[in-house]
Amino acid sequence: MHDLGGYVSKRLLIVDDEIDLVDALAAHLEADGYEVLKALDGKDGYEKVQTQKPDAVLLDLRMPRMDGFQVCRLIKFDDSLKAIKVIILTAHNSDNEHKIGKSVGADAFLTKPYEYPNLLETIKGLLGE
Repeated sequence: MHDLGGYVSKRLLIVDDEIDLVDALAAHLEADGYEVLKALDGKDGYEKVQTQKPDAVLLDLRMPRMDGFQVCRLIKFDDSLKAIKVIILTAHNSDNEHKIGKSVGADAFLTKPYEYPNLLETIKGLLGE
């Protein structure tokens, strides 16, 4: 949480290699009062998780340098990071991916294309808003 002149905003990190999707989603979330960080690959995303400590991560699965499952596992199996909520956003909706997502500690799993109101509801629910 980060104080913005008396209002405390939640910090979100979007990790996805589709820059247009990242920018569009960031614009929506910022309009809804969130502070938004961006990363375009898994390795950069994980480094930002470590240094910026977001409240939640919106994480694609298929990315260069480190996939979303690896990033999620690194977050959820680190005692100093595991409280960070991880929402997996993927175009690949298979039972196997859901099982792997659960096994690495994902808090939620949404399929692209997703409806923004559903994503926002998921974020608010996980962050207790």
